[in-house]
Amino acid sequence: MSRHFISVEALKRQFPGTEKAVFEDLWFSVEKGEFVCIIGHSGCGKTTVLNILAGLDRPSEGAIIFDGKAVEGPSLDRAVVFQGHALMPWMSVLDNVLFAVQSRWPSWSRAEATEHARKYIAMVGLAGAEKKRPAQLSGGMKQRVGIARALSIEPKTLLMDEPFSALDALTRGTLQDEVLRLRAATSLTVFMITHDVDEAILLADRIVLMTNGPGARIAEILVNTLPKERTRETLHQQADYYPIRNHLLDFLVRRSKDFAPPPGWDARRPPHVYAGPEKTGPAPAAVIGAATTPAPRSRPFAAAAS
Repeated sequence: MSRHFISVEALKRQFPGTEKAVFEDLWFSVEKGEFVCIIGHSGCGKTTVLNILAGLDRPSEGAIIFDGKAVEGPSLDRAVVFQGHALMPWMSVLDNVLFAVQSRWPSWSRAEATEHARKYIAMVGLAGAEKKRPAQLSGGMKQRVGIARALSIEPKTLLMDEPFSALDALTRGTLQDEVLRLRAATSLTVFMITHDVDEAILLADRIVLMTNGPGARIAEILVNTLPKERTRETLHQQADYYPIRNHLLDFLVRRSKDFAPPPGWDARRPPHVYAGPEKTGPAPAAVIGAATTPAPRSRPFAAAAS
């Protein structure tokens, strides 16, 4: 039995009629209370990995172990926030969240369920909007409802599939701050897909880097060495920010396309790397037990890409 809270083991997904798998031999883990982002180009299978973890798809080979049990279907312990808000348009904000609450606790009275739903609506800053329907809400407000709905069932893990990608920059930043605040308040385990390098740096404890598909693999896992308490406004002032950002950009622009495993690379133990200056020590407590390697010294992006 896996000792990790979430353990992805030898995962492969090949769709019928295709000659090559979208990805193969994926191995990585997520610890309880950790925020992990997965990043890579379109077509590498990020959403497919999330769908398998959510129980919405099945692997061709391998398995995902969640809290000691193999994932074999959807579960209320794993809540999903999709790219689209996926709200029921004929229901109010309250009823959309209430529907999830009553699914989780069918024995609760209407009053108990309503009180619980209102708590999470207020948590995402929508108190007073309970009677509005999705058509009366902005894009950011709709995504807040989706987050409230996911959190209201008190899942063990929150799965997020580029939830802010369709939003304007200002709204996206506001919701990123909201996620940071909610995570600090709940200590929730989060697994998130993103294409946004700065979003990954802001939110994640570790960033899983996938090579291009088809046949995508995990090249390495970047440990985020920035302080836990960080904000968008001060992110660029941190000493490790630019080395981390340059490392991610270098991977996405150059190394993800023609990934050549270095000597000693093992798909079962993707190396944990550090991009900040002098960050060559062991992985943080959250990833003790996983393989680690000293970081390559980060180079300025312009030089790395030349």
